[in-house]
Amino acid sequence: MKEFNFPEDVNVFGFPVNTFPAGIGDAFDKLIQKTGDCAGARNYYGLSEFKDGKMVYYALAEEKFPDEAEKYNYEKLTIEKGDYLTIAVSEWQKKTNCIKDVFFEIIQDSRVNKTKPAIEWYINENEMMCLVQMDN
Repeated sequence: MKEFNFPEDVNVFGFPVNTFPAGIGDAFDKLIQKTGDCAGARNYYGLSEFKDGKMVYYALAEEKFPDEAEKYNYEKLTIEKGDYLTIAVSEWQKKTNCIKDVFFEIIQDSRVNKTKPAIEWYINENEMMCLVQMDN
């Protein structure tokens, strides 16, 4: 497990995946088609958190310019700046069933803030990072 710092807030846009976890791939395909940028050309994130007693998952793309979320008529969110605990996952597309176990490992660490969302950062088609914000 490593530490990672987002020095600034990251402005993202996207939408909740109502068929989580089954619809995650289709949701990102829709985002990529809309933006025209593949992973690597733009940062993509998955954000999951409990809201009203149920898990909510968002498929998100990083904004490249102000008000891009409004251009596509998508919800705008922010990934908070700060320190995160991370685990890198290589060949993530072959390991989608194990991602929950990676997050379970991270949240066992006493340094994480369990009230913050779990974040998947899709670096490219092969690499992703699982992140949970640390207590400051």
